[in-house]
Amino acid sequence: MPETNVDLLVIGAGPGGYPAAIRAGQLGLKTLIVEKSMWGGTCLNIGCIPSKALITAGKTVEKTKKASVMGITVEGVSVDMKQMQAWKGGIVHKMTSGVRGLCKGNGCAMETGTATFTGPTTARVTPVDGEAYDVTFGHAVIATGSVPIQIPAFPFDEQDILSSTGALDLDHVPARVVVIGGGYIGLEMGQMLNKLGSEITVVEMGDQVMPGFDPEIVQVIARSLKKSGVTTHLNARAEGWRRDGDDLVVTVGTEQGPQELRCDKVLVTVGRKPYSEGLGLSAAGVAQDERGFVPVNEQLRTNVPHILAVGDVTGNPMLAHRATKQGEIAAEVAAGKNVAADYKTVPAVVFTDPEIATAGLSEAEAREQGFNLKIGKFPWAANGRALTQLSTDGFVKVIADAADHQVLGIAIVGPNASDLISEAALAIEMDAFLEDIALTIHPHPTLGEAVMEAAAKALGHAIHVMN
Repeated sequence: MPETNVDLLVIGAGPGGYPAAIRAGQLGLKTLIVEKSMWGGTCLNIGCIPSKALITAGKTVEKTKKASVMGITVEGVSVDMKQMQAWKGGIVHKMTSGVRGLCKGNGCAMETGTATFTGPTTARVTPVDGEAYDVTFGHAVIATGSVPIQIPAFPFDEQDILSSTGALDLDHVPARVVVIGGGYIGLEMGQMLNKLGSEITVVEMGDQVMPGFDPEIVQVIARSLKKSGVTTHLNARAEGWRRDGDDLVVTVGTEQGPQELRCDKVLVTVGRKPYSEGLGLSAAGVAQDERGFVPVNEQLRTNVPHILAVGDVTGNPMLAHRATKQGEIAAEVAAGKNVAADYKTVPAVVFTDPEIATAGLSEAEAREQGFNLKIGKFPWAANGRALTQLSTDGFVKVIADAADHQVLGIAIVGPNASDLISEAALAIEMDAFLEDIALTIHPHPTLGEAVMEAAAKALGHAIHVMN
């Protein structure tokens, strides 16, 4: 029998929703979680996990081809995209099955289908299989996530015009791909396809790829793109496309005038928007802003206090780990705990080559806030472990308040930045100072030493680089 009276109704089983349900179950709340189609959400099914699987595959192909410098000769490297997709699918299945198992193991009722608010404390649940039923709830969590933004001239058909979802499901490596949008999704997908054998052209409206990122970081990425043969058009706008025989022809407006780019696929990655279709927010009295996001306070409550929202539907930054932390907090709020989203930083990671990771304030943000700064930069070219990995592009940058040496932000562009940034996030969360990092003995030879050296550089006494 379906649950019709619950303490907590969770709508959406992505990285915000399923942690909310699991934590609520741990706290003894009678919980129903409703997921439209993909347990684990975008992240586990068509986002974070499958994209990182294919990015890893692309990097493996590239490293194999370059192994001759180490004295390792490999001949006849080829890509079987169907086998690669099967491998990726196995990872996704394992992860999504784990989500369902954890929800069930923590006592949550689970329904595959849709949930629509019919009032402030009621919702209609329509299962994929079975009859619709009404649910009364004490609290609810909206965790419906986001979807790719379409642009009018390039509607997605996932055959010629791809979203990130379509790009992750290709059964062959297209010869030529035009990527519209030079943000993190476009560059992650573009570089992955480039390493697998595609010729990539990026069209970006701004004056740099990775808009909003530290220009010093962007310079490293731009060099990497050029070195790998990726063509980039900046200050350019994709205006339309047509078919010419077997080719797709994309018309691009540039500062030098219109250009036509021939390709086999077009990948559109211009951002994401909140997903709230069919939720019945107005029936519940839940407000949305002009962009469709659901505003929340520090306890993740909407304007209807017993209805909470987490993750992408609440706005930027649209990051899975932010959604997960919010989901846990929302469940605790629903259980009556006096908690709030009071984290100091949400680290961000971009799985380009080289990787980018940031935590805390950027240099520009710190200066805008009026800080006088001490900055330490340590290049990977001076790190022994990076040299042994053939990964010497980029640097670690530590940004601190000149007055008291408190660490304000850390930016990493280079090998394993995605793993190294956790030390930075901890340092900022605990109000660490340059001396805390510089005086902490880091094991040798490791990539982590670069964080220590960058802090020491800011203090003027780094050992392996001139101060």
